[in-house]
Amino acid sequence: MAHGATVEWDRGGAPFTDNRYSRAHRWTFDGGTVIAASSSPAVVPLPMSDAGAVDPEEAFVASIAACHMLWFLDLARQAGRVVDSYRDAARGTMARRGDGMLWLAHVDLHPAVTWAGPATGATALRDLHDTAHRQCFIANSVRTEIRLHARNG
Repeated sequence: MAHGATVEWDRGGAPFTDNRYSRAHRWTFDGGTVIAASSSPAVVPLPMSDAGAVDPEEAFVASIAACHMLWFLDLARQAGRVVDSYRDAARGTMARRGDGMLWLAHVDLHPAVTWAGPATGATALRDLHDTAHRQCFIANSVRTEIRLHARNG
C-alpha cells in the first residue's frame, strides 16, 4: 500500500539568490485536499514564511498524534467502550543532535478522553494508550529510510 502527496512551490518571478524568496507552498493529497504550507517562522522569519500555513514540523507532530488517536479510538471500540471526545494538544521539541543538526527530539502527546458512561480506570487507560502507541504506523516509522528520486521539472 502506497501513500502520496504532491508538494508544489513556485518562485513566481521573485528574486531567489538574495535568500528572501517565499517559502510558502502547497500540499495536495489524493482526495483533493490542498493545504497551505510553509517553513516555520521560527526557522525562516516573516515575510519569507507564512505563519498561517502548516509547517513540516507541525505536520509531523499532528501525524503522530492523529495516528495514535485513531488507534486509541479503535482499541476503545474493540473493548466495548464509547468515546465521546478526544483532544490532544501534542507538542514537538526541537533539539541539536551530537553533530549539531536540529531534529524533533521529542513529541509529547497530551490526550484527554471523554467517555460515554463512567471513565475507564487508570490502568486500562494506560494499557489502551500503550497499545495504540505500539500499533501506530507513524510512531513505528520515525526512523524510516528516506529514498530520494530526484528529477528536473
